[in-house]
Amino acid sequence: MMDESNPYLPYTVKIEDAWYETPGERAIKTFKVSFADEKVSDTWTHEPGQCAMVGLLGIGESMFCISSSPTEKGYLRFSIMLMGKVTSALHQLEAGDTMSVRGPFGNGFPLADWEGRNIVTIGGGIGQAPLRPIIEYIRDDGNRDKYEELMVVYGSRTSKDLCFQDELDCFMAEEGTECCLSVDIEEEKWDHFVGFVPNLLMEVEPSPENSIAITCGPPIMIKFVIGNLEKLGFKPEQIYTTLENRMKCGIGKCGRCNVGHLYVCKDGPVFSYATLKEIPEAFA
Repeated sequence: MMDESNPYLPYTVKIEDAWYETPGERAIKTFKVSFADEKVSDTWTHEPGQCAMVGLLGIGESMFCISSSPTEKGYLRFSIMLMGKVTSALHQLEAGDTMSVRGPFGNGFPLADWEGRNIVTIGGGIGQAPLRPIIEYIRDDGNRDKYEELMVVYGSRTSKDLCFQDELDCFMAEEGTECCLSVDIEEEKWDHFVGFVPNLLMEVEPSPENSIAITCGPPIMIKFVIGNLEKLGFKPEQIYTTLENRMKCGIGKCGRCNVGHLYVCKDGPVFSYATLKEIPEAFA
């Protein structure tokens, strides 16, 4: 739900909880927020894959994916990596503080079209944030029977850089969900795959039969993941990704998000590889 009469008007949200997913100079912090206005809370809707502008008055705002599923009622989640002025200011906030939200922007993943399919998500680092809403949507009690097997393929530089670790543990023990993890460099007590995400994908070999694969992470990772999916037999129309990191104004005014003839904010950020395969700059 967005104020169509004034898309620049933000909503005030209160931080209900905040926690660090990962440590370090590029730490990732998750914020669980609720709308100050109950009317907005009651009418807000979004789809997995959509984004929102998050900011602070007097500091600025930036575009982030919504990392909660619409099945998680009464709040939104944003998982934000420490990178610059806006994210530094946001990382200073704690439970009880307020921030601003505008949106939602862009399209979402066509989950209704994927019903009856096996779903494979392939994420790297913070790229797991846009994939989390898909996973949680499918795992919801009201939706789980609509989909076949769920495979979560996820890797990061080290085990400390994996987001949503408690949830990953749940996936490991859950019937109907296969969770495959990797780290780039071998480390003590790590008993999962060691290597890059595209290599992990080839190790677990998801079947393309009646399947949809969705990937998000660094552009170079996405490029090699898509190449490996094709080697496994996935067709371009079975592969999806999001270019949400290119989103700028969100409403097609600034023209800074274009790739080829597409505008990410108006035509995306979610695309099938069938749409992107002729646009090499999409993965630059």
